[in-house]
Amino acid sequence: MKTLHCRDAGFDCEGVIKAATDEEVLAQAAVHARDVHDVQVTPELAAQLRTLIKEEN
Repeated sequence: MKTLHCRDAGFDCEGVIKAATDEEVLAQAAVHARDVHDVQVTPELAAQLRTLIKEEN
């Protein structure tokens, strides 16, 4: 399971995104960023977020 903790991206947010692949995590992260933080995920931001995705059981 791939995970991305919103806090790791610099937001004061307890959100955790979980999915099977990096691409699914990034897609969910883009929706979360837009809906919760009013932030558009640019290709540059997506590249940064990709480095924060971790493999968890």
